Amino acid sequence: MFRNQYDTDCITWSPAGRIHQIEYAMEAVKQGSAAVGLRSKSHALIASIKKSSNELSSYQKKIFKIDDHMGIAIAGLVPDGRVLAKYMRSECMNYRYMYDGPLQVGRLVAQVADKSQLGTQRAGHRPYGVGLLVAGHDQTGPHIFQTCPSGNFWEYHAFAIGARSQAARTYLERRFESFADLPIDELIVHALLSLRETLPSGTELTSSNVSLGFASAEADFAILEDEAVQPYLDMIGQADAGGAPAGEAMQD
Repeated sequence: MFRNQYDTDCITWSPAGRIHQIEYAMEAVKQGSAAVGLRSKSHALIASIKKSSNELSSYQKKIFKIDDHMGIAIAGLVPDGRVLAKYMRSECMNYRYMYDGPLQVGRLVAQVADKSQLGTQRAGHRPYGVGLLVAGHDQTGPHIFQTCPSGNFWEYHAFAIGARSQAARTYLERRFESFADLPIDELIVHALLSLRETLPSGTELTSSNVSLGFASAEADFAILEDEAVQPYLDMIGQADAGGAPAGEAMQD
């Protein structure tokens, strides 16, 4: 992408019918560390790669709890993601105060998409440079949604965003039909295996650089990090040592 006379703001159309500022924001999502989301009949799960700026720094948080029944994983500009997470938490609290119940996942995602769209039509504003994967469980069941800086949103059985996410999507596309009846442990292993596909050569999944979050009807949204992730990485390592893909080994 190159600078041109039509990309100085987000309200100028190019002769080709494009708004370049929106495309630049979507490119920021593609360059962020990968995140995946998948669901079964009982659980909605998200997982993300965490990055650190150098060996002396901590890893950046990429999964945020929004309410007891919902959480998000982000790819792109983390500060923009924190702003949207704060907005989502506020909307959930307001709804719970007014109606004494949880806000439906799809309704909140639509509100976030509307908020994102406002940044694409006002001079002096810019689109949010972050994509969200929203995992939640409400009275209609588990859900995985993706939001885009353009204001679009979609619901998926499984999806991946961020850098090299096409490899993760290929993994998910080949296996998503088996996810519906899987217990949460096997769903987590598939999430980690799909994330592993996005890593550059020479990099491995560790308990430090990956985090998970899931929601279900039986339990509040929970985030797994550090030592809590290690048992699932050990399952993958044992399956690799045995010469069988971890997903197939668990099913056997």
